[in-house]
Amino acid sequence: MILSSDRRALIRDALYTYTRWQVIALLFLGFSAGLPFLLVFSTLNARLADVGVETATIGFFSWLGITYSIKVFWAPVVDRLKLPILDKLLGKRRSWIILAQSGIATGLYLMAHVDATTAPEMMALCGLLVAFSSATQDVAIDAYRIEIAEERLQAALAATYIFGYRLALLVAGAGALYLAAFWSWQVSYEVMACLVGVGVLTVLVVREPRINHFSAAQDIAHKIEQEAAKRTHLNPRMARFVGWFYAAVAGPFLDFFHRYKELSLAILLMVAVYRISDIAMGVMANPFYLDFMGFSKTQVADVTKVFGFFMTIAGSLMGGVMVVRYGVRRILLLGAIMTAVTNLLFVLLAQYPPNIATLAAVVSADNLSGGIANVALIAWLSSMTSASFTATQYALFSSLMTLPGKFIGGFSGIVVADYGYAEFFLISGIMGVPAILLALFMIRQGTRLDALAPDHSGSSEAQSGEPAKG
Repeated sequence: MILSSDRRALIRDALYTYTRWQVIALLFLGFSAGLPFLLVFSTLNARLADVGVETATIGFFSWLGITYSIKVFWAPVVDRLKLPILDKLLGKRRSWIILAQSGIATGLYLMAHVDATTAPEMMALCGLLVAFSSATQDVAIDAYRIEIAEERLQAALAATYIFGYRLALLVAGAGALYLAAFWSWQVSYEVMACLVGVGVLTVLVVREPRINHFSAAQDIAHKIEQEAAKRTHLNPRMARFVGWFYAAVAGPFLDFFHRYKELSLAILLMVAVYRISDIAMGVMANPFYLDFMGFSKTQVADVTKVFGFFMTIAGSLMGGVMVVRYGVRRILLLGAIMTAVTNLLFVLLAQYPPNIATLAAVVSADNLSGGIANVALIAWLSSMTSASFTATQYALFSSLMTLPGKFIGGFSGIVVADYGYAEFFLISGIMGVPAILLALFMIRQGTRLDALAPDHSGSSEAQSGEPAKG
């Protein structure tokens, strides 16, 4: 089929998106964000088990993951606090990213030289430093991603970020294990500490977003400071602190609810339910492949980890192009539908004898839909954050979009035990219906949402000296 010149131009424009410096930068920042994650989770667990640490002790190390779930509590500090010296040299966002990267590199280097068998407490403290710094880096990079480019580029930024993140997971997972097998765990973690330099170099090369972070927050802080000074006996310094604290903590939430009014609850509900179907199904995926279907560990690894990795990346890249071409809300609806439908494919898979080709087809569809849906969701959430509270509002969204799915996923084993895998996958598919209905609602409310959306013009390419292509 021969494409018209207009269609070819649209495709070229969509693909050109992936050559923008912002999009390329997020590939390396995604790598920087993904690198520490497994090094305080499954890779660390493998190391602890390998050196003979007791199983009960290893279980306690899983608590390090709590830092990623509660990052919203210190996100206001990342939004409002200027770091001495670094802020003048690098700017607000880059200074926080590089401070977090320093903590990650330091923690990984210390973990390389700690003997977990004789000093498990010290290993846990070093791991906590890495996890806390990594969660802080996530907050700062999310804010940087949203502020560095206009809304229509957010899906492409998310796609390359996911690519870099998953590439880092391979390096910190399989790569770290290979290094430990051929040399030692010390060498493995030293190499991982050095790889933090990829993110550091990226931060030094890229530009700082040119937007005013403090406009709305400063107005709130000033009003609270005046009220505190009038109605209490606080001295001026304490009144200023009360105003700063109120703007940092309450400001992001007041801004969101004031801006979207009655739509705010529907938006938060959409964020909460959009990934429930996907996350709940994922909990029982590996037991289904291994125990019920009878596939070997290597077959599952080949199909779901290696082949699935490339299908997820393909879905992410496709999602980025489609959002540029068709708009974020339409692709948000497409992602919700595809996620629910692909869950139903697992119902069919459970009805037939094990077949590696069928497994590959279903996993491909599942990962492809997951990549598209995830990119669309990230782009949509990014478009709704205020430039004055980017880090805090996005941290709220990112925590909310995984918490319900993880909670419901905890009951997945009970459902499988009582009803079976086919019935479980059917239920998980049905759980995707609310997301579809809410996505349709958001499309119908598109005009209002566009009118209420925060102004991101200050983070557009026009400010970076590049023409903005419409």
